[in-house]
Amino acid sequence: MIIFVKLLLAHLLGDFLFQPTKWVIHKEANKIGSKYLYAHILIHFVLVMILLFDISFWEIALIIALSHYVIDLGKLYSAKWFSNKSIPFFIDQTFHIVIIFGCAYFGNVIGQASYLLGIMDWGLITAIFFLTSPSAIIMNILLEKMSDQIPLDHKSLPNAGKYIGIIERLFVFIFLITGRWEGIGLLITAKSVFRFNDLKESNSRKLTEYILIGTLLSFGLAIIAGIIYTTY
Repeated sequence: MIIFVKLLLAHLLGDFLFQPTKWVIHKEANKIGSKYLYAHILIHFVLVMILLFDISFWEIALIIALSHYVIDLGKLYSAKWFSNKSIPFFIDQTFHIVIIFGCAYFGNVIGQASYLLGIMDWGLITAIFFLTSPSAIIMNILLEKMSDQIPLDHKSLPNAGKYIGIIERLFVFIFLITGRWEGIGLLITAKSVFRFNDLKESNSRKLTEYILIGTLLSFGLAIIAGIIYTTY
């Protein structure tokens, strides 16, 4: 386990702390011809060797460095196929973590993977998933007729309300299953403060009622999911 943690730390340091934005831009522009791509790969090799602090692990460092080179090239050349830049980023990171996992548990990858799958809390995973897209769809259906009566705010970010709802439900769920009910009160207070100016400027009772109903429904779904999970 300690080897996996060290390799993961080396990856995080190399990909985020020791990779300036200038390097990322240069790699995207020049791809395989970017000098910073090779400097980036070298940094990963050095970080793995430093954190493992054992020359006998040079093969692991080399495998991670070479695989990092191939995966990064794949991301650089395939990024144009995605309109959402976050997709190739997360695919890239997933491949890196899979390689790290394979190197850390070489010889027992299947056994370790089976162990991790065995200790997963599937009830927790299901509850968290329910509070994301499924709950957002339920909210949209329940509030559809009301939302038609609310003037559209063209200054809002695309899908901002959806993501705010998902995040707040996850926070409420976490507070509930950890027994931190006061955190839910703090979250309601914070949301009220942030929404105060919008409600004050709009001076719309319909908007106020819509936000209040939406908030209560969102919190209610999270609380119900939390109660079901804790009694599961």
